[in-house]
Amino acid sequence: MRISRSNKTRVIVTMGDPSGIGPEVTLKALASPEVKGLADFLIIGDEDRGTHRDHSGAGSGRAAIGYLDTAVDMLARGKADALVTAPVNKACIKKAGFPDFQGHTEYLAGKFKVKNFAMMFAGSDLKVTLVTRHVPLKNVPEILSSVMIYNAITLTHKYLEEYFHIKHPQIAVCGLNPHAGEGGAFGNEEGKIIAPAIKKSLKFMKNIYGPISADVAFYEAFNKRYDAVIAMYHDQGLTPFKMIHFDNGVNLTLGLPFIRTSPDHGTAFNIAGKGIADPSSMIEAIKLACRLQRCSTKPS
Repeated sequence: MRISRSNKTRVIVTMGDPSGIGPEVTLKALASPEVKGLADFLIIGDEDRGTHRDHSGAGSGRAAIGYLDTAVDMLARGKADALVTAPVNKACIKKAGFPDFQGHTEYLAGKFKVKNFAMMFAGSDLKVTLVTRHVPLKNVPEILSSVMIYNAITLTHKYLEEYFHIKHPQIAVCGLNPHAGEGGAFGNEEGKIIAPAIKKSLKFMKNIYGPISADVAFYEAFNKRYDAVIAMYHDQGLTPFKMIHFDNGVNLTLGLPFIRTSPDHGTAFNIAGKGIADPSSMIEAIKLACRLQRCSTKPS
């Protein structure tokens, strides 16, 4: 597919692991009436999805990284404005010779030398930013820091204002422990780590609330009390988000010098090639990338 020289947003779509559902949801999404005409699209992938298939998964992992690196090169040279990534499989990529690969988010941040970045999951009824991402639960308390929480708050606030055009956004910050520690009865991370980050953020922005017990924060955010929730760890944020937006949620990387989105599901090897994959999340990822790129100020 050629790159048009029109004034439309130029969006790269990488098809992810060629043995997964990425190729299928990509083609279905781009054929959707909701997506047609939104941008000039360039798909990076292989026409024959079986080219890189092998029993170990290393071949498909190597291919997925190749697609991503091609996209990175084009974005770095100003040949595209936004990136939408179909899902990859971390285990396959590790087998392909990339043992430190954590995910698209970290890989892209590393390629563009971005230190302050975050993962937001966005839907019409809920937006969630994660402070820690793919970290074993037992390691979260020792990894969590006030700096990380503060950075997640500031990035979320910036994107809500500049990209989602929400004036004076209201942000809830979750506690780590049950009942947000209940005054230290169930843990002291709220007082030692989370509250100081909130206090610092309030010097530069308004309407930051917490630490709030996660069960309350997400209920109130769903009922429009807050515009976004800051979650301390992966499942704290993703469990309520996917309860609401399992089929249409979008993963948005905050902090990159371009818009990057992806569907919030995985490679789904078990249904790949059967023609039954639901493209809804990919459609929403493409729509959001186009909307944010087209009508907002780029992040600095």
